[in-house]
Amino acid sequence: MFFDYFGDDCFAAVAEGGKLVEFHLDSGSVSEISGNIYKGRVVNVLEGMKAAFVSFGQEKNGYLYAGDIPAEADSLAKNVPLSLNVKVGDEVMVQVAKSPIGKKGARLSMCLSFVGKNLIFLPTADFCAVSRKITGEEDRERLADYAGKLCGGGGGFVIRTNALNTALRELKEEAAYLRGLYAATQEAYKDASVGDLIYRDADVHVRLLRDFDLSGVDHIYIGDSAAYEKVEKIFRKTRYKNKPVRYRGEREMFEYFGLEQQVYQLMSHRVELENGAYLIFDRTEALTAIDVNTGRFTGDTDLEETVFSTNVLAAREIARQVRLRNIGGIVVVDFIDMVSEEHRAAVVAELEACLREDRAKCNVVPMTGLGLVQFTRKKVKTDNVSMLTKNCPYCKGSGAVLSDSYISFRIKCAIKKAFADGYENVIVELNAAVFAHILASRCFSDCTQGEWKGKRVYMIPHRTFHEEQFSVRGDNNTVLTLPDTARLLY
Repeated sequence: MFFDYFGDDCFAAVAEGGKLVEFHLDSGSVSEISGNIYKGRVVNVLEGMKAAFVSFGQEKNGYLYAGDIPAEADSLAKNVPLSLNVKVGDEVMVQVAKSPIGKKGARLSMCLSFVGKNLIFLPTADFCAVSRKITGEEDRERLADYAGKLCGGGGGFVIRTNALNTALRELKEEAAYLRGLYAATQEAYKDASVGDLIYRDADVHVRLLRDFDLSGVDHIYIGDSAAYEKVEKIFRKTRYKNKPVRYRGEREMFEYFGLEQQVYQLMSHRVELENGAYLIFDRTEALTAIDVNTGRFTGDTDLEETVFSTNVLAAREIARQVRLRNIGGIVVVDFIDMVSEEHRAAVVAELEACLREDRAKCNVVPMTGLGLVQFTRKKVKTDNVSMLTKNCPYCKGSGAVLSDSYISFRIKCAIKKAFADGYENVIVELNAAVFAHILASRCFSDCTQGEWKGKRVYMIPHRTFHEEQFSVRGDNNTVLTLPDTARLLY
C-alpha cells in the first residue's frame, strides 16, 4: 500500500508485484462524502416515486427513497406497499449512501451504519448477521453466536470478513466503540443547524486500512509525515506494527515505485494487453462500453484458439481495470466472436472469477448471442478518471484534460527527479494558468521551505502553452540566462 498527500489531495494505492490494482483519490476540490452524516431538511416529497429530496448543506439536494427510512425498511423486506413517513419541513438525520456523481445528487439513507474493522453497527436495525463472504459452516455458526452476544444494547450488527479470526472480547470492545460513535452523533444532531456535518467517515487512508485484509500486505509506504504518525499510532499495539514505513527518498514516492506512470495511463481510452491485443474504454452517462480487439496478435494455432486466448486475457485485464479506474454502474463488454459454446462459457467464468477479487460487489450476466457480456459494479463514488481530469476548455466539454492540481503534481515529480540527479538549479517552462494555480495554492511551499532549501526553482510561464504542456531541466551553472518572465519560486 502507498499513502501520500499533495496539498489537499489525499492519494492511496494498492500494488501487487509492482502492478497497480487499486487507486483512490480524495480531492480537496471534489470531496468524498460517502458515509458522512448530516442534519437535513425535507424540501420536496414525491408521493408517486415514494421519495423525497433533502437539503443537507451540499450544492445539490439529496435523494431519499422511502425504503431507506427505518420505519419502512420492514415493509420493503415483507414486500408490502411503502408509505412515505416524512413531509416537507421535517428535519432528518441522513447518511450519504452514494456521493454525488455527475449531474446526480447524493443518495441518502436514514438507516444509519457505522463501519469498523470487524463490525458494522446498524443503530436503526434489530437483527445481527454474518458476512456472506464467510462460507465455512463452523465459522458462520461461531460468529452468529458472537453476533447474538453483541446485540443486547439495541441496534444490530453485521460481522465482517475481517472478524474471522477475531476474539469475542475484541468484538465487544469494537461494538462499544461504535455505539459510542452513534451516541456522539445523536448529541451533535441536537445542537446542529440544517446542513451541518455531524459525523465524518474516515479519510481514504483509514478506510482502506479498515476495509482491507492486511494479512496479505507486506508494507505500507507513507510519504506524508502526519499520515505516517496517524497510521503508526493505529498499528502501535497490533501485530501489524512493523508494516508502516515512512518513505524519505529524494524522488517522489509514486514516481520512485513506478506507480505515477500507471496512474497517468488511467486517462487513456486504450489499454494494451500482453499479447499485442488491446481494449478500448468508452464512458457514457448510462454505462461504460469496453471493446476487445486482437490488434497485432495473430496466435500460433487456428483462429478460434487465437480469439479464445485473447478474450481470456481481456477478461482478466477488464476485471483489474474496472477496479483500478473505480468504474461503477453498468458495464458492457464486446468480446471477439467465438464459435465454441465451451469457450464462451469459459470466458464468462474467467471474468466472474477475476471480479470476485474486487471488494465492490459485481454481478455478471451470461453472454448474449452477439458476444456481449453485461455486468454491474457497485457505484458509491466518482470514478478515478473524472477525479483526475476536468472539462477541456479547448473542446468545450466534449473531452477532458488533466486538472491543474495533477499537472502540478507531475511537475513536482520531475523537479524532485532533477534534484535527485544532482542538479542545484531547475528551470520549469509551463502554461501560465497552471503557474497561477501553483502560486495561488502554494502547493510547493512545504518543499521550498524544507527539502529544497539551498536549491533554486525558476518557473517560466507561457500563455501559448497547452495546459498539459511543460518541460523541466536541470542546470548547475552559477550564472543562468533566463527571460524577463522567469520567476524564482525559491
